[in-house]
Amino acid sequence: MTDQKVKKAKLVAPPRPGVYSRGSDTVDAILKAALHVLVEEGASAFTLRRIAAQCGMKVGNVSRHFPRKEMLVQVLLEELLTPTVGEARSSLTRRGIPAEEALALVIGGTLDETKTKKMTHLFTELWAMANHNQFVAERIEMVYQYMHDLTASYIAELNPALSPAEVSVVALFINTSIEGSTILAGYGRPWEAMMPQLKAFTVKSLIHLAKTITPEEVNGLRPAA
Repeated sequence: MTDQKVKKAKLVAPPRPGVYSRGSDTVDAILKAALHVLVEEGASAFTLRRIAAQCGMKVGNVSRHFPRKEMLVQVLLEELLTPTVGEARSSLTRRGIPAEEALALVIGGTLDETKTKKMTHLFTELWAMANHNQFVAERIEMVYQYMHDLTASYIAELNPALSPAEVSVVALFINTSIEGSTILAGYGRPWEAMMPQLKAFTVKSLIHLAKTITPEEVNGLRPAA
């Protein structure tokens, strides 16, 4: 199996963890408590015992649905990515939104999320967990792969001259540019007040890049062997 196939295999989500029914009061309470602990108290406090205390349950009640805390991480991340890339595109297409505007919504919406305490703290703490937990690291990689594929699908439509490999490079640049905003201008960060202006600048410049960059420019920026 090639390295690329191995990587793709890792990005396929396993069957849903735990023994639970989506929408049940008990599971909803556990997920709400887990999110609260992770966002408000950090990765170091993210234990089944602390989550049980937060939702007023016994540890055994929590572990019956989620035997390991990693299972909670998986479900929390799945909640963020309920639609597939195809479903997300179809939703925007049905609303008659053209590709350029749709990509602007993806970029702008992602930057809007960084202004919330929930998203800024959530991913900061997940990154901390991922440093020493391969399961969490792979779940986060799935989130970024989702965003990469969604962004790339619109770039390919806006700039058909680009090859799939060139589209992938441009999509990666766009998403890494957005990601850096969380660190510097997300919730509670040094330049948080500048996020509205930063968002407008980011959307305008990245859309222009996606539409106008040529294959020659993409390949001309490739480092020498």
